[in-house]
Amino acid sequence: MTINNEAMWVEKYRPKTLDDIVDLTHVVTSLQAFLKNPHSMPHLLLAGIPGTGKTTVALCIARELFGEKWKSFTLELNASDERGINTVRDRIKDFSRYGRTGFGEAPFSLIILDESDQMTGPAQTALRRIMETSSRTSRFILICNYSNKIIEPIQSRCAIFRFSKLDKAAMVEHLKKIADKENLHLLDEAAKRIVEYSEGDLRHAINALQTTAAYQKDVIDEQTVLQVFGEASPRQVQMMLNKALTGNFIEARKMMYDLIGQYGFSGTEIVRQMQRELVKVPHLTDSQKAELTNTIGEYDYRLTQGANSDIQLSALLAQFSKFRT
Repeated sequence: MTINNEAMWVEKYRPKTLDDIVDLTHVVTSLQAFLKNPHSMPHLLLAGIPGTGKTTVALCIARELFGEKWKSFTLELNASDERGINTVRDRIKDFSRYGRTGFGEAPFSLIILDESDQMTGPAQTALRRIMETSSRTSRFILICNYSNKIIEPIQSRCAIFRFSKLDKAAMVEHLKKIADKENLHLLDEAAKRIVEYSEGDLRHAINALQTTAAYQKDVIDEQTVLQVFGEASPRQVQMMLNKALTGNFIEARKMMYDLIGQYGFSGTEIVRQMQRELVKVPHLTDSQKAELTNTIGEYDYRLTQGANSDIQLSALLAQFSKFRT
């Protein structure tokens, strides 16, 4: 079997129409209502965590407004790279002056500003004025991770759509569709593990799938995913937690050293997996899980500050052993 690695799968399988968007039904339905009458479409602000489809939605809107010639009537900028007032005054202002007629039903050009929450204060102030004066000739789609970093006068001129983490089941289904198209057999548990690893970021999940496919070219199972992405086996971590929670510190510590030495996992990766598995422990109450989560957070912070991972993980397991259930 041959895997086509000529293109990044994120781009190869990026939706071209709003109907192809994964999950986000409430967002898509509202946007399609706007597009039925493009003249009434307001400026848009798409806000939310990375990898949830904000840029894809903006590009789908451009295609549905302008068809195959959408690039001719769309200015796409990454505001984190071109974030200053000169960009606003020069490129954006010049492009926004000229509307378009005679092609489709939208009498305006489209300006997409990705990562617009990275724009400087003066640049946002200048942008607000341009949005106000060019509303007859252009529409803006602002994309950001944090809407609170966009000044209020801009927010008030936009219809705001908030993007949250995608539904896990929808992500699994989408990954399996991609795998089928690439002649891969993606097992359910492997797909679920990739989705869990990506934490609601579909772009991250698709990249993870492509990376795993390059490593294992036939059947992708859970073990392959764990090996590729340095994730400790859930069963191994569960056993380590159970040993610690029953007071068997020495055995838990030995299992921790196996994860580090034999499998090559870092302290941060083990802590991350411990947190995931802790919430699944059936005999702990919510308050106990909350207390232990707080303990994990303390040791995770120490690791980020450069503390020795062996010592910190041992100390963390000691705290679990003292807890004893």
